[in-house]
Amino acid sequence: MTASAIEVIELGKRYGDREVVRGVSFAVAPGELVALVGGSGSGKTTILKTLNRLVEPSRGQVLVDGEDTSTVDPVMLRRRIGYVFQGIGLFPHFTVEENVAVTPALLGWDKERQRRRVSELLELVELEPELRARFPSELSGGQQQRVGVARALAAEPRFMLLDEPFGALDPLTRDRLQQSFAVIRKKLALTAVFVTHDMSEALMLADRIAVIDDGRLLQLGTPRELVTAPASDIVERLIDTPRRQVRLLDEKLSIGSS
Repeated sequence: MTASAIEVIELGKRYGDREVVRGVSFAVAPGELVALVGGSGSGKTTILKTLNRLVEPSRGQVLVDGEDTSTVDPVMLRRRIGYVFQGIGLFPHFTVEENVAVTPALLGWDKERQRRRVSELLELVELEPELRARFPSELSGGQQQRVGVARALAAEPRFMLLDEPFGALDPLTRDRLQQSFAVIRKKLALTAVFVTHDMSEALMLADRIAVIDDGRLLQLGTPRELVTAPASDIVERLIDTPRRQVRLLDEKLSIGSS
């Protein structure tokens, strides 16, 4: 049996009297993308942030490559795990090249190695080489998000965490970036955990989907398993939205062709 790349065991997080994550357990296989799906306040982003210790769990364990992350220096842990989030978070006074090279510079890479890595990554995320000298304010939202993905990949991580990375983009840009990310993940054999509130996005991108509600894991399964056998009314409602969209589209196309 293949060992898990990431394993979450009875994870809990409490803020005062409020328990926001309640005994969540799941594993991510090497090269797999697991999407955490749920409404606002469900606990999915808190779970994601425990994986690289941006949030410290109140109980339970997180293992990365079999190593208990509580025993690893959090700064060094984060340098091993790429992180992409909706707010992008580029440094406004750094150029594209400087933003992408931040982690390699902290790891002590020499300038030439940094330069080569930036060139490789700009090509990988389909950004023109001449953009490397621009500042974030000079880029479109889609370009900024591509830089964010490049920065997360800069130190050659095998793991990526993504927190609604495409949610703020227009539909066409979002679709292009979803497709680009799917290609990049397969090419690099990345293990990824992806947070989204959009079940359609999860169905398209994920190998398996974890439905989170009120801090609990309701169901974990492949897209087919969730669509054909939802484990609860909440999962059923989440699945119903993309189903309804497909039905409406089919009806409109049928009317148009009649």
